[in-house]
Amino acid sequence: MKLPRDIDSQQLIKSLNKFGYESTRQSGSHIRLSTQQNGQHHITIPNHDPLKIGTLNAILTEVAQHLGIPKQELIEKLF
Repeated sequence: MKLPRDIDSQQLIKSLNKFGYESTRQSGSHIRLSTQQNGQHHITIPNHDPLKIGTLNAILTEVAQHLGIPKQELIEKLF
């Protein structure tokens, strides 16, 4: 499955809630998500519509690496 091209930050945040990520703070146009699942992890998402494909790819790669699952499996579960 390819990365979706029309995902905005709010859709991504809602999808990442399934994996225990919650919004902890916002500074300007960047939202910080945190989780305690598999140890503490923080990720920053720009509040853009839509997210650039490279930014989305980097976020998903980091989340998949933290959760210990392949990125392709994460994409299938999120979208």
